Amino acid sequence: MTGPSCPCGPPGREPGPDTVPDDGSWLPGSGADRHPIPQARIPAGTYTRGDSSGDRNPGDGEVPRHEVSLDSFWIDETSVTNAAFAAFIADTGHRTEAETFGFSAVFHLAVTAPRVDVMGPAAGTPWWWGVRGADWRHPGGRDSTIDDLADHPVVHVSWNDAVAYCAWAGRRLPTEAEWEYAARGGLASATYPWGDDAVDAGGWRANIWQGTFPRHNTGEDGWLTTAPVRTFEPNGYGLWQMVGNVWEWCADWFSPTAYTDAPARSPQGPATGAARVLRGGSYLCHASYCNRYRNAARSQNTPDSSMGNAGFRTVAG
Repeated sequence: MTGPSCPCGPPGREPGPDTVPDDGSWLPGSGADRHPIPQARIPAGTYTRGDSSGDRNPGDGEVPRHEVSLDSFWIDETSVTNAAFAAFIADTGHRTEAETFGFSAVFHLAVTAPRVDVMGPAAGTPWWWGVRGADWRHPGGRDSTIDDLADHPVVHVSWNDAVAYCAWAGRRLPTEAEWEYAARGGLASATYPWGDDAVDAGGWRANIWQGTFPRHNTGEDGWLTTAPVRTFEPNGYGLWQMVGNVWEWCADWFSPTAYTDAPARSPQGPATGAARVLRGGSYLCHASYCNRYRNAARSQNTPDSSMGNAGFRTVAG
């Protein structure tokens, strides 16, 4: 396994093949009626992409700030839920890469499995444990279930799994330019989807870590791991939990210098790479060490990696 740049991020696997279907089946169209997540229309417009807060993380490539123009598109109001993903699995028989590999990455306080299933900590991020039998149906390991988590975001899905869902649903993953534009909710240069106020100002606004990482989470926001997708308040575009809760896969290959040569209109990211972009942070982020629950924050992982704090949302148009 390889590790990402973000200490609250998950360990990754070695790069796998790019499995985007080459027949165009991932484009919006045939299967859109299968996708149950409500949609929000994001208007065409221009915004300034990149970090304006000075909180950027070295190596993440959040600068230079630059203007980006986008056409209108539709985006899921929430992350794809366990219920939605279950319908995809039932219809297609798809086996996720966590199931194929036989293990996935679980935060150590969330492990619900016999000790024999724990493969050990990931190098450099000992709070991440490889757990045999951990997958989207068993987020903590074989002794866990999603029976009461239908409205929580699906996790332990790789980028390749997310693209497979999109192909079935007649949708696609957002570019990271689309993702950031949507996350901002119409607030230019704001640090967070709700503006510049701190995440706990006047009550919690996102599902992140509280307490002393990685040993003690005080649970002030009500959650140790994932929260239901419609928790807290939506942004100005009606989108829920664009930051915190779970990282979300984007279509782009990751490069720390992607912004340097990015076109001004509808950037798609680099043509090749070893890792795909993740956006939004997760329930493990905290300002003291991983302040990536910001609109401009970026991270990465290999396209076949899966973990207990990453999911996705889809777009069309």
